[in-house]
Amino acid sequence: MEEYENLKRLIADADEDVRKALGGNKAAGTRVRKAMQDIKNCAQDVRKKILEIRDDEAPKS
Repeated sequence: MEEYENLKRLIADADEDVRKALGGNKAAGTRVRKAMQDIKNCAQDVRKKILEIRDDEAPKS
């Protein structure tokens, strides 16, 4: 599923900045906060896609 792969990529991309932010780098902290917002939105897209898949597979009466 494309949405899930995108979510994994966003998390992997944020890894280095998270480490830098933990070391006290304020600019990295700002980048991490932006990345977390993007991750949140992407996670919502994954939830929606899962619901679509579930609804498409539900037996029709």
